[in-house]
Amino acid sequence: MKIRKFLRKIIAILLFRIDWKKLVFIGAILTVFRIMFQISTLPYPLTEWILFPPSDISSSRNLNDEKNLRELPASQDIRFNLSQHAPLVVSLNSTARLSETQQVLERREQVSRQRKSRKHVNAVDKVIFSSSPVRNMSNHMLRYIASLTPDEALAYAKQEIENAPLVTDDQDLYTPLFRNVSVFKRSYELMELILKVYIYKEGKRPIFHQPYLRGIYSSEGWFMKLMEDSRQFVTRDPQKAHLFYLPYSARQLQKARYVVNSHDLKPLSVFLRNYVNMLASKYPFWNRTRGSDHFLVACHDWGPYTLKDHEELSRNTIKALCNADTSEGIFVAGKDVSLPETTIRNPRRPLRNLGGKRVSQRPILAFFAGNMHGPVRPKLLKYWRDKDESIRIYGPLPHRVSKVMSYPEHMKSSKYCLCPMGYEVNSPRIVEAIYYECVPVIIADNFALPFSEVLNWTAFSVVVSEKDIPRLKEILLSIPLRRYQVMQNNVKMLQKHFIWNSKPTRYDLFHMILHSIWVSRLNQLQVSQIS
Repeated sequence: MKIRKFLRKIIAILLFRIDWKKLVFIGAILTVFRIMFQISTLPYPLTEWILFPPSDISSSRNLNDEKNLRELPASQDIRFNLSQHAPLVVSLNSTARLSETQQVLERREQVSRQRKSRKHVNAVDKVIFSSSPVRNMSNHMLRYIASLTPDEALAYAKQEIENAPLVTDDQDLYTPLFRNVSVFKRSYELMELILKVYIYKEGKRPIFHQPYLRGIYSSEGWFMKLMEDSRQFVTRDPQKAHLFYLPYSARQLQKARYVVNSHDLKPLSVFLRNYVNMLASKYPFWNRTRGSDHFLVACHDWGPYTLKDHEELSRNTIKALCNADTSEGIFVAGKDVSLPETTIRNPRRPLRNLGGKRVSQRPILAFFAGNMHGPVRPKLLKYWRDKDESIRIYGPLPHRVSKVMSYPEHMKSSKYCLCPMGYEVNSPRIVEAIYYECVPVIIADNFALPFSEVLNWTAFSVVVSEKDIPRLKEILLSIPLRRYQVMQNNVKMLQKHFIWNSKPTRYDLFHMILHSIWVSRLNQLQVSQIS
C-alpha cells in the first residue's frame, strides 16, 4: 500500500507540477550539443564522411596492411581526400566498395612515386601556381612547361607566340600603341612564366654589381639594380638559365679605366675582353653558344666601342645599347636591343615632374634646347633659331629664358618636342618628351627606336629625316589637329612603359627592356629547333 501511495504522488508531480515545455526545450538543446560534439570527433570531415563514407573493416584484416594503407600520401587529384588518421573500415558485405578504395589507394601510391622522381618539377610548380600570369593554362600544361629543358622551353614559347590568341580588349595594354597587341601580350606572359636569367658573380666593384643611378646614362644602372634584385627572373642554377647577364656598367668602366683626354678606349675594351675570356675558361656556358645566349646592358656612348677587342662579344652577344646606331656595324637591328636613355636627377624621386598640360595649353609648336654637338643640332639652330615665334630653338637654355619658363615647362607647353641626335643617335629628350606628354619629333637617320619590335612609333611620334630639317614647320603643320590629339593622348598612355619603378611593375621600363632581350633570344631559334 505504501508503494502505491508513493507512485501516485510521483505521477501527480509529473502530471501537474513539471513544465513539460521547458523540459522538452532543455532536452532539445542538450541533444543538439551532443550531436555537434559527436560530429567534431568524427575521423573524417562531415562532407567526406557523407560523400566518401568509410567502410567497416573485418576483424580478420591484417593490422600491418591497415597501417600501410593509412600511410599512403593523398593525391591532389582526389577532390575529397581520405583522412590519414582515420581507420579504414569495410563491412563484410561491401567488397565492391573495398575494391574501389583499393583502386584509389593504388593510384595514390603511383602518384607518390612519380612525385618523388620529379622533385625539381614540384619546386617550379610552387612558383608557377603562386604567380603565373597565364591563368588559362591547365595545371598539367604548367607542369609540362616546368619539365622542359631551357632550349625546349624557348622553342615551346616561340610556337605559342606564333599562335597567340586574339586580344581585343585588355585593361593593362592600350592597343593603338602596339604593332600587334595579341603577340606582345602572349610573349610577355610567357616571359613571366618561363624566363630565367643567370647573373655571373665574378667582377669587382665599382665596375661590376654597382649600379650608377643618376644622370643621362642611368638606364644601365637601373636595369642592373632591378635585375640583380629580381626573385622572379634570376636563377642561381646556370643549368636552368635561358640567358646569362654580364653585370658591368659601361659608365663605371669609363670612370675607372679611361685616362682623361687620352682619346684611347683600348684599356676599356681589353678589360672587357679579359673578363669574358676568364668566364669562358671558368664555365662551359660561353663556349657552348659562343656567347649568343649572353647579354649586356650599356647606356654610355662608348658602350659599343668597348666591345671591339673580343670578336664573339661584339658579334654574338645580345647588346642592349643606348647608342643603337645601325650604320656603324656594331648594333644589329633584330638581334640587339635599343635601350631608352633616361635622365635621372634624383634616384629617390625618378618620376619627378611627370605629367603635362592639355592641348589647349600648349602654345609652342616645337621646342629644343641643348648643347650644340654632332652634325644635326647646328643645322637645326641654323635654320630655325629666332626665325619663327612658334618654333623655339636654343643652344643651352639661356638664363633669361629659364627664369621665365624652365626646361620642363617648355616641354609641357609645347605640342612637339624636337629630339635631334648629338654625337650619338640617341637622346634623353625622347623619354623626357614622353614624361611631359609632348609628342617627340625624332631627327636621327640611323637610330633604331626602342622596343620597335612591339611598339608602333608612328602612333605617338614623328620621325623627320635630317635632310628635311628646313621643312620642319611645314611637316608639323601638315598633321591635322585631330591626328595630333590622338598622338598626344597616345603619349600619355605610353608613359607607363618608360617609367623606372623602385619595385618593378608589369609592363614598366625594366620589364620592357627585359622583354626585348627575351624576344632577341627567341629570334635565335632556328626552325629545326622548334619542329
